[in-house]
Amino acid sequence: MAFDAEFMFFGPKHVPCGRNFRILDRLIMLKVGLFGVGHLGKIHLSQWVTLPDVEIIGFFDPDDGHAAQVVEQYGIKRYGDPATLLQHIEAADIVAPTTQHFLLCEMAIRHGRHVFVEKPMANSMEEARALLKLLSESDIKFQVGHVERFNPAYLALKDYALHPMFIEVHRLAQFNPRGTDVSVILDLMIHDIDIILHIVDSTVSRISASGVAVMSDTPDISNVRIEFHNGCVANLTSSRISLKKMRKMRLFQKDAYIGIDFLDKKAEVIKLKAPTGEEGLFSFEIDTNTGKKTIAIANPPVKETNAIRMELEAFKESIQGNTSVAVTAYDAFQAMEVAHQILGKIQKTNIQ
Repeated sequence: MAFDAEFMFFGPKHVPCGRNFRILDRLIMLKVGLFGVGHLGKIHLSQWVTLPDVEIIGFFDPDDGHAAQVVEQYGIKRYGDPATLLQHIEAADIVAPTTQHFLLCEMAIRHGRHVFVEKPMANSMEEARALLKLLSESDIKFQVGHVERFNPAYLALKDYALHPMFIEVHRLAQFNPRGTDVSVILDLMIHDIDIILHIVDSTVSRISASGVAVMSDTPDISNVRIEFHNGCVANLTSSRISLKKMRKMRLFQKDAYIGIDFLDKKAEVIKLKAPTGEEGLFSFEIDTNTGKKTIAIANPPVKETNAIRMELEAFKESIQGNTSVAVTAYDAFQAMEVAHQILGKIQKTNIQ
């Protein structure tokens, strides 16, 4: 469709009208449908309605209680089945239970709709492989909700060279029946698995793991050791039966320590020799066996951001700008693959 360039760029004194305005409106407005409006789905919806150039067409959720709350608060249309909703949208936001991810993603892909789906993207590796095959034959944007990629503490380190050789992670949460349809590995630890695979420039060589099902039918607490071919080792502990919350990752590399607090949104960098002019940096000298060393400590500035809003906005922009998504299906597949290897190790250990 061709139209005059003057209607593409305009300021306050040059506003298109009539037919050209409607054409431009259709081009920039992204029609979105939500699939699942439970706890997390409502959070997604609260962010979608604040994003520019987005029109929420409706939602699908079989739960009458969830649906009634959304209709009352937002006045958004409820659709009785996902296929009908898919006929009226351009992009699907899938925040349903993990067991429903594959079915809804498959339907959306076959309808040619862009997809944002919460992690994990599927309930099994067979389903994940099937989605990858479907995506290879389609021309849509498919982003997975690994929200910690957008955590402001993690983003604060974007200008630092991260080459860790030892990683220690603690992700602890208090027990909540919501989310126990999957193990603590797929519920919590997968966040850190994704970040680690994104940071470490190597492939996994060995995994050891232990875990215990305490409050549910799947592991509620687990400790995992992941070894990489480049020598990096990551120790991860995840629990959803703790008395306190904690989401910390510590990275150790040559001449540096990097701490990330995903919960309190803080970052810290301690290293030998300070780069000059680095914001928030102070240093001191210590005596070592090889002489004096300068220890520099920095707290990179962390911007106040909403991670869920950022990931949804990134998804929207990838569609409207025809750019790559922030977290690809293959990224999510790799994290799932490691997570399921961990589950296999735990199952084998528990049988023994």
